[in-house]
Amino acid sequence: MVAWPLPPDIVLWVAQLATPLHARHAGRLLPLLRGLLFAKGRRTVAAWLRAAGLGHDYKRYYYFLAALGRQARFVASLLLRRVAAVVAPGERILLGLDDTPTKRYGPHVQGAGTHHNPTPGPAGQKFLYGHVWVTIAWLAHHPLWGTIGLPLRALLYVRAKDVGRLTARYGVAFRTKLAMAAELVAWAADWLRHLGKALWVVADGAYAKRSLLKAARAAGVVVVSRLRKDAALWSVPAPPRPGAPKRRGRPPTYGKQGISLAKRAGQRRGWQTEAFVLYGEAVRKTFKTFLATYRPAGGLIRVVLVHEDDSWVAFFCTDPEATVSQVLGAVADRAAVEQDYHDIKEVHGAGQQQLRHYWANAAAFHLNLWAHTLVELWAWRRAAGRLRDRRDSPWDDPERRPSHADRCNALKREGLREEFRRVGRRRPLTRKIRALFRGLLQLIA
Repeated sequence: MVAWPLPPDIVLWVAQLATPLHARHAGRLLPLLRGLLFAKGRRTVAAWLRAAGLGHDYKRYYYFLAALGRQARFVASLLLRRVAAVVAPGERILLGLDDTPTKRYGPHVQGAGTHHNPTPGPAGQKFLYGHVWVTIAWLAHHPLWGTIGLPLRALLYVRAKDVGRLTARYGVAFRTKLAMAAELVAWAADWLRHLGKALWVVADGAYAKRSLLKAARAAGVVVVSRLRKDAALWSVPAPPRPGAPKRRGRPPTYGKQGISLAKRAGQRRGWQTEAFVLYGEAVRKTFKTFLATYRPAGGLIRVVLVHEDDSWVAFFCTDPEATVSQVLGAVADRAAVEQDYHDIKEVHGAGQQQLRHYWANAAAFHLNLWAHTLVELWAWRRAAGRLRDRRDSPWDDPERRPSHADRCNALKREGLREEFRRVGRRRPLTRKIRALFRGLLQLIA
C-alpha cells in the first residue's frame, strides 16, 4: 500500500501535537491524519484507514480514537500555540463562538439526540437527529485573503434527557451551551494570556447571556454580539457634581433611566454614515452609537445601532472604548466560523464517521477541525499561484481567492511531488512515466 507523503511542516506539527498522548499510541496520530486528508468518497473512519493503508491494524486505531477524545483538550492547547506562532497576531486576537449540528444515524450513537435544525433547507425539516458541537475558532486576518477561521476545540452538547447513561459510564454531566462556551473562552484566555494581547470574542446573539458574559469578564475577555431589540438597558450613572459632599458606599454601576432601543432607532437625530471594510468590501453604513449599562454584562457597554434597508439591528461590545469600525468588523468576521463549518463538512466530511462511542465521536470531530487548521497554517505564507490550479477550469475566475479545497489539494500535490522527486533521484524516469504521474496527480489532488 502506498504511504501517501505529507509536507515536512505538517509532519513536524503533528508530532508536536501528539506529545500529550501516551507514548504507546502517540505515533498513530500522523497516519490517521494522513488517511483523513487522502480519503475519497464517504469519509468514514474505515475510509481513513484504507487511504492510509492501516486496515491490518484497524482495531488499535479505533481504540486510539477513544483515547484521543479524552485528551483533545491538551492537543488543542498545543495547536493554539502553533496558531499563535504562525499567524503572529497584532494588538488584538479575535475568537469566534458558535455551534453546529452533524447528522447521525442509528439509535445507539452515544450523545446523539433530536435538535433544532438551523438550516432546514427546501424540505423544511425543523429537527434533526445527531450531535451538536459548541466550537471556538481563531479568526485570523490574512493580508491577501481576508479573515480565515482556524477551528481549535469543540465540546459535545447533550440534552438533559439524553445524558443519563453517559453520566454513569463516563462521568459526563449535563451542561448548557452557554456553560460550554464559557469553558472554551476561559480555556483560550488561559493559554493566550502570556502573549499580552487584547482578547476579543464574537458570538451569535444566542450566546449574549449573563453566564457567558460573566465568565468572559472574569477572564478579561471582550465580548461582541448582537443585542435584543427589547434589551433592558439603563443610562450611564451621572458623575458626582463638583463640590458636592462625598456619598458613602460604592458609586452606582447602573443609571436610573431606562433606554428603549426602539425609541433610539426611531429618532432621526444622531445617525451617521461612514465607509467600512466588511466582508472584504468597502461599504457605507448608517449607524448610531452610544454608551449604556447592561446588567447581564455587569456594567458599561458600547451599543451600535445599524440602519438596514428594511429595519435596524443592534450590536454591543463590553469594551466601552471600542470603535464602531471594530465592533462591525468583528461581527462581519464571525462569518468565517460559518465558512469553517461548511469546509469541515463538505471537504473533510465531518459527521460522516459512523462511530458510536462518546469519546471516539469527540476525537473524530476534533480531527476534522485540526486537519482544517493545519492545512490553513501550512498555506498561510504561500503564494496564491502555488495553491490554486484552475487550468482545467477556464470558466472559473483565475484570480479568485483559493478555497480550502484548493489548499488541501495543493498540500497533497506538494507531498506527492516531493515523493516523485525522491524516487527520480534513485533512477531516472522516462518521459512517459513522468506524464503518467502528472495525470495521476490531477486525479488525486
